Parts: sequence; C-alpha cells; structure tokens
Amino acid sequence: MNLTDFDFDLPEELIAQHPSGIRGQDKLMQMNRFTGKVTHHLMDELPDLIAPETLMVFNDSRVRRARCYGIKQTTGREQEFMFLNQIDKDGCVWNVMVKNAKKQKPGMNYTFSDGSTGTIIENEKNNGTEFRSLKFDFALDESWFEKNGHIPLPPYIKREDTEEDSERYQNVYSKNIGSSACPTAGLHFTEDMLKKLDAKGIEREFVTLHVGLGTFLPVREDVIENHKMHEEWFSVSESTAEKINQAKKDGRPILAVGTTSVRTLESCSTADGIVQAGTQKTSIFIYPGYKFKVVDKMFTNFHTPESTLLMLVSAFSSRENILAAYKNAVENKYHFFSYGDAMLID
Repeated sequence: MNLTDFDFDLPEELIAQHPSGIRGQDKLMQMNRFTGKVTHHLMDELPDLIAPETLMVFNDSRVRRARCYGIKQTTGREQEFMFLNQIDKDGCVWNVMVKNAKKQKPGMNYTFSDGSTGTIIENEKNNGTEFRSLKFDFALDESWFEKNGHIPLPPYIKREDTEEDSERYQNVYSKNIGSSACPTAGLHFTEDMLKKLDAKGIEREFVTLHVGLGTFLPVREDVIENHKMHEEWFSVSESTAEKINQAKKDGRPILAVGTTSVRTLESCSTADGIVQAGTQKTSIFIYPGYKFKVVDKMFTNFHTPESTLLMLVSAFSSRENILAAYKNAVENKYHFFSYGDAMLID
C-alpha cells in the first residue's frame, strides 16, 4: 500500500493546541468497525456505550520530562535533545534524538541547566540518522530529568510546554515512568469516569508500554510495507495475562484503550490469541491486512495523516471506514491528535 493512501485533509484549526478546559469534557465518536456507521456522543456517555462484561486494558506508562536543552560548549548555542532510552546498564549513556544532527558530532560536549555535562560518543548505528549516543559521568535518574527536562509535547503543538502540561499530558492512572510521549487515549479518563466504569461492573487491567519512536516517528517510505518500526519496551504481568485469557475464553470482549495497549496485546500473544506475561521489546507494525488476535474493541484519539497509528486503526476497521469517519469528524469540528477528541471503535 502507498503512504498517500493514508492522507486526508485536516484544517489546521482542528489540531488541538491545548487540553480541554476540564479533563474529560471531550467529544466522542462511536464507529462500528464493520459497517463504518458513526454516532456522536460526549465522553460522559462512555459508560453507557460499553457492555458490562467488557474487559478494558489501559497502558499505565508515565511520561518522562524527556525534552532537554544543553548548551554546546564550542558555540554557546542551545541544543535540543529528546532522551529516548538508556543504552548501558548503568544509565550513563542514553540514546537521544537531536535537532540539526549532522552538526552534532562525537566528542562535542553540552552543558545542561544543572551544570552537568553530556558528551556525544561514537556509535556506528547512528551514522546518517537523527540519533546520537550521549554519555554522562554519572547515571541519570528521574530527579535529573525533573531538574533539566521539559514535557515532550509533540511537534504539531506549536508552543512551549507549561505547568498545565505537567498535569494534563499525563494520564490520571499513570505510574511506571519511561515514555517519551504520552499514550494520549487515556487523557480523556478522569477519576470520576473510572468510578462510573466501576459502578457498571466494567473490569480493567493495566499493561505498560513505554512510548518511543516506534509510536511517533514519521513514515518515510512511499510503500508502507517497507517501513521499519523502532523497538519499544513493554511489560505484562501474570495476573493481567490470566485475566485477559480468561475473558477471551468466556467470550468477553477486550477493549484496548489506546494504540499502545493494542500493540502490547498483539505483541505478547501467541498465534491463537493467548496472552503471555513477561517483559520484552516490540517493533510490531500493524497495517491493513493484519489479523487481530486479542483486541475486539478500541478506544483511541484521532491520528495524524500518513502515520502508523492511522494505519493501525485502518487495519482494525478498514481504510475506507476510517477516512470516512475522519471526514465526518472534520465536518463536525472534532479536535484532532494528542489533546483532541476521542473515538470508540466497536
């Protein structure tokens, strides 16, 4: 399939630049994955749209303050780094995505706001890419990122991060820190909404996938089958695997909240749909033609044109159904992307 098959027209004013005034006060489109029929709701109505026997699966990863700025010692200029994951077991060497990567070479030093220094070191894997390996003489911990980092808002949000983002770009149930971007489908859920789901007897479980480049790196191949996903780390507990497998055995639907939950469940399952517990990495790329093994329903945001996320939801329904629903969303002034409105595909 061609990359242009997943393009669509989106007025810039519908790209949400800020979260809604009150968390959870968002529009919700419901779409039948088989017929493409859509109905329009508000997020408050979600508990009435979900059957009580449904098992919901959330991603509880928490966003790291991963966007950091260092001063290049040779020029005195500010340089932006996106910290993705540590490379060594000690936490002194990190894989980072760098702006103006061609000018950032091994041996160059950068001073961060707390006075610490990072040095680019040689890594053949990074040649010709926007990635570099940055080494410190001590292990970076979360307190370092709290001092030096910013909330890593996506590039289509055309502003600097604020204190509001420190709260609103995190899910209320997030706890395992490590993501370089928020699993944003969860941003629509409030503590009150979780209580309403509890009151209806709707069970929920949690997995962890730390969002990295596998989720948000653009597709640069004209033929999408040639695109290679970057690896992302995920974990599924024994009890969560057991509960999902029992629900499947009982014929109960599995509703994945967010594409990262979808990718986790489809990555950790056997060919016959048995979810296996454990910690591992995934580079799964889901696009039309993929046969889902675990997920029956999906709660998600509205995704960017030509993105792997749009391809994933198209695989869950069809490209035609999704693009028609997105056209409907544009006509009804839904807001798109991370701080935008929501979609329930069932």
